[in-house]
Amino acid sequence: MTDSSRSKWWVLFALTFGLLAVGLDMTVLNVALPTLAMDMQASTSQLQWILDSYNLVLAAMLLPAGMLGDRFGRKKLLLLALVLFGAASAACAYSGTPAMMIGMRSLLGLGAAFLIPLSMSVLPVMFSGEERTKAMIIWASANMLGIPLGPILGGWLLNHYSWGSVFLLNLPLIAIALIAVTLLMPESRSAERPRLDIPGVLASSLGLTGITYGVIRAGEHGWGNTGTLGSLIAGTLILTAFILWQRRTKHPLIDLSLFRSSSFTWGTILATTVSFAMFGLLFVMPQYFQAVNGADALGTGLRLLPMIGGLIVGAKAAQALIPRFGAKYTAAAGFALMTAGLLVGTATGLDTSYGFAAFWISVSGLGLGFVLPTAMDSALGELSAERSGVGSALIMAMRQVGGAVGVALLGAALNSTYRANLALGGLGSQTADTIKQSVSAGAAAARQAGSDALLAEVRSAFVQGMDTMLWICGGIAAVSFLLALLFLPRKAVRKDQAVQPPAGLA
Repeated sequence: MTDSSRSKWWVLFALTFGLLAVGLDMTVLNVALPTLAMDMQASTSQLQWILDSYNLVLAAMLLPAGMLGDRFGRKKLLLLALVLFGAASAACAYSGTPAMMIGMRSLLGLGAAFLIPLSMSVLPVMFSGEERTKAMIIWASANMLGIPLGPILGGWLLNHYSWGSVFLLNLPLIAIALIAVTLLMPESRSAERPRLDIPGVLASSLGLTGITYGVIRAGEHGWGNTGTLGSLIAGTLILTAFILWQRRTKHPLIDLSLFRSSSFTWGTILATTVSFAMFGLLFVMPQYFQAVNGADALGTGLRLLPMIGGLIVGAKAAQALIPRFGAKYTAAAGFALMTAGLLVGTATGLDTSYGFAAFWISVSGLGLGFVLPTAMDSALGELSAERSGVGSALIMAMRQVGGAVGVALLGAALNSTYRANLALGGLGSQTADTIKQSVSAGAAAARQAGSDALLAEVRSAFVQGMDTMLWICGGIAAVSFLLALLFLPRKAVRKDQAVQPPAGLA
């Protein structure tokens, strides 16, 4: 192997440390949600915002981050992103209120918004053909590796230390990534100097926030509420204006010509829909295991492992299946598995054994593993080195939009059904309001009141809300199965023209 070949794999290895921190942060926080609900007295809608503040900033800034990396240098901005991600992790650890946590999570999302696409955008520059597929699997697996480690390490930390320790876990990984990227990664940038589309950034951010706020508000006040409708309509109009602006401006935030490729278009859409289901599951399952099954934080992390194990096995299997069957049938098989797993999950009840839950979440995870790297590689194969930054960022931005909308919509469905199935007559208004906040707060209030009947009612209402959420996820997976079969090309057309490596890799 030549020095050039060895060095590019070492660069990829260096990038995995930062991605591992991002993966850890995602699953650690989901395991900590019930703890935050109790310690901060956070409602279900506030828990949704703690997740979605990160996702929204990440989605809004991914596109300009990729563009800025292409223009000013990917290594330089990647180092700044690592520093910001580390500082925001420390700030999250010492947040004292839901509002402060939401703000610090936004900064964490800003750091991740640069970290993810910049690390991804160097792949088409350094790798081509089958090497690029392998690098994409490693890149995705680095993020996935944090998912099984997060629940176990985070659960152990939550059992022995304060919840803030789950964010401090990121710091040593970020420190390693900073050293590795500084020493190993060469600078690279696009030969073109794209201008930043400020109106596009503002319009996309406001539009996404308006829609997400409206969906979350619907879970508390109903879809017919004036504030809910106003926010949804305003967000939709702003996003419509954003798309029209992208078609007219000379320097658009989104390169709409990428969507002329069916591989890019449908690969991106399917990566978005699978993220919708994944974020929704990671939002609801920790609350189910703790509030309904009575597991502690570490027990919750361990109970998530079948889903994570299925995801990793599925991703590895997809690597072998794509060359033989193509992206179309590999992705379709993944969505079929997801649909089956999620619909079986709707039979989950109060007295359901953990073995049943482990079965259906592992099948769902297997499907996730089939789809996610397959869809992303299908889209990534359309990107030349010159368009790698903005194109990679667009793929990831769409995924984060799917995740944000998933948490908002599925959380709203869960919250609405949960509240609708509570019969709180005879309770004081303060106690009733506490129970309506979240299932964790409701279970704690029932235990404090010493009422087994109330505790059973709270748990039953949550399970019914979870079942509603799973029906929606299963429907999305079923529709995605059909879309994959109808529209996703069997093999992507690769942009494998001879690409000159950046300085330092030659």
